[in-house]
Amino acid sequence: MAQPAGKSPDASVNKNLDSQDSSLSTNSLETDAAPGQHRQRLPPDHTVHMPDVPYNELPDEHQHFSQRAPWLRAGVLGANDGLVSVASLMLGVEGGTNELHPVVLAGVAGLVAGALSMAVGEFVSVSSQRDAEEADIEKERKEQAKGPAARQHELEELTAIYEERGLSYGLARQVAEELTAKDVIRAHARDELGIDIDDMTNPYQAAASSAFAFIIGAGLPLLAGAFIEDANWRIVSVVLTSAAALAAFGILGAVLGGAGVIKGGSRVLLGGLAAMAITYGFGRAFNRGGPAPP
Repeated sequence: MAQPAGKSPDASVNKNLDSQDSSLSTNSLETDAAPGQHRQRLPPDHTVHMPDVPYNELPDEHQHFSQRAPWLRAGVLGANDGLVSVASLMLGVEGGTNELHPVVLAGVAGLVAGALSMAVGEFVSVSSQRDAEEADIEKERKEQAKGPAARQHELEELTAIYEERGLSYGLARQVAEELTAKDVIRAHARDELGIDIDDMTNPYQAAASSAFAFIIGAGLPLLAGAFIEDANWRIVSVVLTSAAALAAFGILGAVLGGAGVIKGGSRVLLGGLAAMAITYGFGRAFNRGGPAPP
């Protein structure tokens, strides 16, 4: 069949392509609008130029602070516990006597006892958690060893987990099968139990870090008051040193944790000062005839 005069198949195709390009270009320049509202079209000659910046040079605006929680807890909080405990203990003894030796003895005893308590408590806590995680992992190994029917059931469980996270059944099934083929125990531990086999907490490391952090914090008030004979100046030195360290610990924890600096610093400072003041008051109240500071 003959084509109409003045038209060709190529011209018709080009016209359709131009019309589609124009439509796509116009739609791409429509601004987003809330449901029920008309979209606002930008002028046809409006061009948006995007800078050609390599991905590795883009600014990092997506930082996660929650991943720092384990060592923040063992570090900043451990040092804060040591500082408040020993400073309060020394001031409590100061409330009952103005002699240097009992105050220093109380500070040293508090440092040693507190560090050991932190180490033992952290060791027991982390060991219990690790034992529970290893027991759950062992249950998964036993399930996989029961036979094909049990393995099929575990595969369905893994597929359901990925479906709940937003994948379609087909894709969820494919992901479950591929991860199962690679390392079935690791896949179930991570996605079903929430356990990262490669990053399980070491109880010895946790105990050592907690004890070390406590000693660092406890050593500050002890050194601030251990060599001052005058009771009043000793109290002033311990309180000022402890207050400065509390503020520093609070600010450091807030900065590393992505929280407000003023809020974090003042919270730690006020809490520590309150503990020291209350303990000093108990020392004065229970003084029984011994020499007390004027």
